[in-house]
Amino acid sequence: MSRSPKRSVLISGASIAGPALAHWLHRYGFEVTVVEKAATVRGGGYPIDIRGTAVEVVDRMGLLPRLRDAHIDSRKASFVDVDGRPVGSVRPEELTGGVEGRDIEVPRGELAFALYDSVRDDVEFLFGDSIDTLHEHAAGVDITFRSGSRRTFDLVVGADGIHSHTRGLAFGPEATYHRYLGHCFMGFTMPNDLGLSHEAVLWNAPGKSATRYAVRDSDQVFALLTFAVPEPPTGTFRDPAAQRDLVASAFAGYGWEIPPMVEAMRAADDIFFDAAGQIQLPRWSHGRVALAGDAAHAPSFYSGQGSSISLAGAYVLAGELATAADHPTAFAGYEERTRTFVETNQALAFQGLAAITPGTAEELRRRDQALFTGEDLEVGDAGRIANSSLDLPSYPVAP
Repeated sequence: MSRSPKRSVLISGASIAGPALAHWLHRYGFEVTVVEKAATVRGGGYPIDIRGTAVEVVDRMGLLPRLRDAHIDSRKASFVDVDGRPVGSVRPEELTGGVEGRDIEVPRGELAFALYDSVRDDVEFLFGDSIDTLHEHAAGVDITFRSGSRRTFDLVVGADGIHSHTRGLAFGPEATYHRYLGHCFMGFTMPNDLGLSHEAVLWNAPGKSATRYAVRDSDQVFALLTFAVPEPPTGTFRDPAAQRDLVASAFAGYGWEIPPMVEAMRAADDIFFDAAGQIQLPRWSHGRVALAGDAAHAPSFYSGQGSSISLAGAYVLAGELATAADHPTAFAGYEERTRTFVETNQALAFQGLAAITPGTAEELRRRDQALFTGEDLEVGDAGRIANSSLDLPSYPVAP
């Protein structure tokens, strides 16, 4: 399909959905700009999974060999009770619904850099900046950036995460479509003083979990502390000291390795705190502004599907924009093709929550009994269905 001039698209966010969308839009002949408030692509982060349909997407992008090389190859998830006694262990696929030998697990930063590298020389990246205001009109969207510069684009896509600023400008306050899942979490790195390798260890008390996740044979592990809170602690979201105090209070008095984890959390310089939640919007577009990835439909980390949904959704959104007669038709096609896929994967969060952080003593007892007897935790089968629930289209204009 020829275009003269090229349609211009501004993407806000350079994590997963943003660079993936930029990759496909460039291949379809769009003029793409990506704005990112961070100074550069952000590495680090908890390991993430690329499953089902998303594996096919990264294969079509030409990134599959690189991501296979970065595969973590986690081999075991072990569970211990409140006193640290072993309860049982499972293959990670039993929790995630992944398919051993096909699906991929990589550090989040590995995927972010692979996506960025695939398009860094072909599209414009504006790091250290963000959208300040946007004004839509018949001919496009006028953007004022925080840096003070002003430009006009044909379309704008918010791919700036669960707390998307772009979404707030175009769709209104987050509270109207954020579904709080009743838990908060703190992630950080700490020394691998248990000698873990290619594995995770999960501790539980009712409504609480503590995880240490060893990527390969590193001397560091990813740590995650999750705990039930009836209402989101909004007063702590911009206060790291208050976050640390809240987490320490939630885990006070417990034994096993909890005190060393809390101490490491206190000292860590890479903490990440948030409320577990989902974004549930009736529509993912408004005029010339659309949403992608977590900005559109965050499923929460309990689903384990955020990155896979982002990759698949970016592929479909770009393909629809490339083949539809106009942007309203493209945005409608994007939702029609992917909404059921998204909602099926969002539903996984509640099964993941029950398996990883049972809320009551009785729920925890039943979960531990299933682990002890080797019963199916009922997460894996649902995950496999969700992973494959999108029939990935082939858009003929792609090279």
